[in-house]
Amino acid sequence: MKKDNKSVVYWLLTGCLLIFIMVVVGGITRLTHSGLSISNYKLISGTIPPLNETEWNEAFELYKQYPEYQKINNQFTLQDFKDIYFWEWLHRVIGRFIGLVFFIPFVYFLIKKQLTKPTIKKALILMFMGGFQGFLGWFMVKSGLVDRPDVSHYRLAMHLVTAFITCAYTFWVALDLIYPTRKAVNKSYRNLIRWTVLVLLIQITYGAFVAGLDAGFIHNYWPLMTDGKLIHETVYIEQTPWIKNFFEGKSGVQFLHRYIAYIVVVLIAIIWYRGKKEATTTLQKKSLDILMLLVIAQFILGVFTLILRVPISLGVVHQVMAFILLGAITFSLHRFTK
Repeated sequence: MKKDNKSVVYWLLTGCLLIFIMVVVGGITRLTHSGLSISNYKLISGTIPPLNETEWNEAFELYKQYPEYQKINNQFTLQDFKDIYFWEWLHRVIGRFIGLVFFIPFVYFLIKKQLTKPTIKKALILMFMGGFQGFLGWFMVKSGLVDRPDVSHYRLAMHLVTAFITCAYTFWVALDLIYPTRKAVNKSYRNLIRWTVLVLLIQITYGAFVAGLDAGFIHNYWPLMTDGKLIHETVYIEQTPWIKNFFEGKSGVQFLHRYIAYIVVVLIAIIWYRGKKEATTTLQKKSLDILMLLVIAQFILGVFTLILRVPISLGVVHQVMAFILLGAITFSLHRFTK
């Protein structure tokens, strides 16, 4: 049987789809404040939720021992607890399922000798990235079980961005198999796309900071940060020393997330404009058109998510669109890389 065949491509694309679903459920988990509902980590038995009233009460009593219940949710009933438990449980189960979907077919393809050596190396990198992502999930949750009733926004960003990068790399490996031959490209144009990917990842990181600090619930105006002010004074004075404002201050983090968005739009507009001359195939041209449409849609979504004070539906769609945008620019970069 031919190596790196269609089955391998479908396997990789299925992985991308599952990571996409994982990101959607993860966004809902975060926006519904469900992430700390399961206080213990059981790799195997944790896939089975409480099945009777006794088990539910035991899980609820365990939840009561931690800061989120003691400082924020002490009015919760058992039914309230069940509601938040569901999303965190589903998020973890999907994570375990993704691990199986990556590992079992990989072993099968190895036994059947359906993978080339370069693909084996790339797949091993994917295995490592997936395992590291699982560790980061545990590492993130652990930060909210000690003193503060919320996870570290740094760890949240690490968890989210690693998921995005893992999916983008999985997609890249699949594209290597779908398009094994590539033409010579303009290196400066390729590097422009690469730098834009980096800026987009920084923007996604700041999106995670905004989510982790609940910074989307302040300064709910646009294009001004508040009524009559382009830059709110708290951007500079909320934290000391002042540099911490842009990593730990709600206003400073939101400020950067706002204005990096403009940079992303401008960079992609330049990519789109220059690409009209650089593109030599219809697929390249269409990929750039889609990329431009997606960044405009994402920018508009960001504005409405802010001014409407982060409704769950828009918050999830905004995160999902960032995921799709990264996939689109990954495709464009692949098409313009030799």
